[in-house]
Amino acid sequence: MNAWREEQDSLGTFPVPTDAWYGIQTARAVANFPISGRGPDPDFVRAHVHIKRAAAAVNCQPGWLSAEKRDAIIAACDRILAGEHLDQFVVDRFQAGAGTSHNMNSNEVIANLANVALGGRKGEYRPLHPNDDVNMGQSTNDTIPTAIRLAVLFKLPRLSQAVARMAAEFERIGREEKDTVKSARTHLQDAVPTTLGQEFAAYGVILRRVGLALEAMQPALGSIGLGGSAAGTGLNTAPGYRESVAAELARATGLPVSAGDPVAQMQSMCDLAGFAGRVKNLALELTRISNDIRLLASGPRTGLGEIQLPAVQPGSSIMPGKVNPVMFEMLNQVCYQVIGQETAIALMSQAGQLELNVMMPALGSALFDALDWLTAAMNAATEKNLKGLVIHRERCAFFIHQSVALATLLNTRIGYARAAEIAKESEQSGRPVRDIVAAHGLMGAEEFDALVLAAAHGGGIG
Repeated sequence: MNAWREEQDSLGTFPVPTDAWYGIQTARAVANFPISGRGPDPDFVRAHVHIKRAAAAVNCQPGWLSAEKRDAIIAACDRILAGEHLDQFVVDRFQAGAGTSHNMNSNEVIANLANVALGGRKGEYRPLHPNDDVNMGQSTNDTIPTAIRLAVLFKLPRLSQAVARMAAEFERIGREEKDTVKSARTHLQDAVPTTLGQEFAAYGVILRRVGLALEAMQPALGSIGLGGSAAGTGLNTAPGYRESVAAELARATGLPVSAGDPVAQMQSMCDLAGFAGRVKNLALELTRISNDIRLLASGPRTGLGEIQLPAVQPGSSIMPGKVNPVMFEMLNQVCYQVIGQETAIALMSQAGQLELNVMMPALGSALFDALDWLTAAMNAATEKNLKGLVIHRERCAFFIHQSVALATLLNTRIGYARAAEIAKESEQSGRPVRDIVAAHGLMGAEEFDALVLAAAHGGGIG
């Protein structure tokens, strides 16, 4: 059997694999762009097929798309959305500007599936044509930016769940360790008492805050320019198409989709760049938190050692028994990559010209990667390290009573100058402030311990 079929387009003929459901324009793109070896993002494929499906439903009106063609296109789209033929979406993520190659990949696969179902043959495009029928009333220039926004909305709940799961674990530790007094550290130096519970609960607070900021972007991302056609003007679209196709997409996907300004949504990627900035903020906070966790777990004997992370793998090829904070090291690395992706998105966002931003394929890919990587990394760190984290309360107590900063608690009782003398005596002698206070008859050890606990919770000395 011949492994190739010949198809023809405006440039001439080109070989297409016989078993391929895609056609000549996809085959040309595969030959032109052997760049990353990565095909399109699955959520992006799903979003783009939803657009084709919704367009067929809306275009079925007098003088436009027949009911027979509508039903065949919808049936083909439903097969793809059910998971069939996903391997036929083969154009590299780095491709021609705007994403024409991917748009035609979708058009050709859907057209061939529909035509074969109607008794036709692959590559002959009768009775359905990929451009005239599947792409009716559409352009690469409005379907690709719409598909990017929909794909982000598909991914956002998964990232939000990962944020919520990690925040919940920090909050749990915060509740359980609310009275575990430890030394705060400012400038990486000993400071006044705090509790490990407050420290960890604060991680949960900031993660919840960043998560809400991400979710607040949904209405902006759901404002689509589908129906703008080639330049945002709605050329060659059916009556009422723009509003109707947005409503159909909202119904079919359950996403907060609405008809936005078609020119603006084609020209500008500022909503996607703004969302990417909030994703970067999440990565920045996760980097900070990961570094804190690694510091708190350092040692265990020659570092802080206030917490212990579960051992998930040996930490060294040469040092027996060594265990490293590998999950939070991994999370750090992912965060740095995400920050780099946001920089690329910002540069591609400003690279649009006049009616179109042609950098959309790579812009979308960078954003998809950032969302997927953070989701997976946060889930892994939460499941394999935060759950099962051990608090070394004795170590926390040891450090707090070695801290000269405890003299600060005496300021309102004996004055700053006398408290400074106590601190100096502790520094020079190595004796804990607790013992010196007792030796000077200022207060007993138990009273001082109660003072430390009250101070850790923000209470005054009285």
